Amino acid sequence: MRSSRLLALLMALQRTGTATAPQLAEELEVSVRTIYRDVAALQEAGVPLYTVPGAGGGVRLVDGWRSSIEGLTSDEVRALAVGGGPAADLGLGSVLAVARSKLRSGLPAPVRAELDLVAERFLLDASAWFRPEPTPPLLADLAEAVWRAARIDLGYQRGGRVRSRRVDPLGLVDKANVWYLVARHRGSIRTYRVSRIRSVRRRPESFERPAGFDLADYWHAAAAEFDADLRRVECELVVPSGSVGALRRAVPGDLTGTAVEAAVPGDDGRLRVSLRVESVEVAADQLVGVWGVEVVAPVELRARLAAHGHALATANHCG
Repeated sequence: MRSSRLLALLMALQRTGTATAPQLAEELEVSVRTIYRDVAALQEAGVPLYTVPGAGGGVRLVDGWRSSIEGLTSDEVRALAVGGGPAADLGLGSVLAVARSKLRSGLPAPVRAELDLVAERFLLDASAWFRPEPTPPLLADLAEAVWRAARIDLGYQRGGRVRSRRVDPLGLVDKANVWYLVARHRGSIRTYRVSRIRSVRRRPESFERPAGFDLADYWHAAAAEFDADLRRVECELVVPSGSVGALRRAVPGDLTGTAVEAAVPGDDGRLRVSLRVESVEVAADQLVGVWGVEVVAPVELRARLAAHGHALATANHCG
């Protein structure tokens, strides 16, 4: 959005003092023409910007001028970085409100008006229907350890046992309102569901983060690997084109989307889909609601789905 781009432009100039339009365009990933339009908009809003032509010139701020956005504390910057829902879960909800107020007061009037317009007309609610995931009580303790790179001892429940783990907490991930801790344990980076953590004890020593570790890259790779490992059964389906959406909803995940996109329609217009599923039992429960689906293989899944259909037809027989 233009409001965020104007803010990014202003902060870039406050950081560097002077920058050429091509440099700013490269940093903000826009065209040079867009930079000139944004500079004009900030000038019109009262920001003391000016341009100097020729070698060594560029876009400059009047010496000594600063907006109030530089008054943000480290906690406020953190709250802005993680956003509304996660900030509240991490105990930064009130800090986020203050940070947003400071940020808004430091913006030019036209940008404030655009920001208010967005707030009036768009709302992000990432919580799931019917199954609200409570905020794990130890989440704030884990977040503090992540901020400070402090080694911790966890009590982590798997099955009916709580096991002790000494870990280096590298990051927290909010996946569909469910929190996960990414941590290093005995040299390996692993993922722990926060709701299964029963205790957290912060140790006096800190740790060095792995060189080159990127939380987003790790998470995307780990999530894809988990999805692939979970789906151990290969099946062949024939699906009416009108039921593709129902199949995606019934068997969610990127692997389903990839399988559907790779499917080729037959002469009858139906799609033959090669799909990996978690198990025959789980797949039968998932596919029973997909109208017109036909299981080609495996035979066990075909038989189980047929039994589902027979039982449903018998229970609803009008005789």
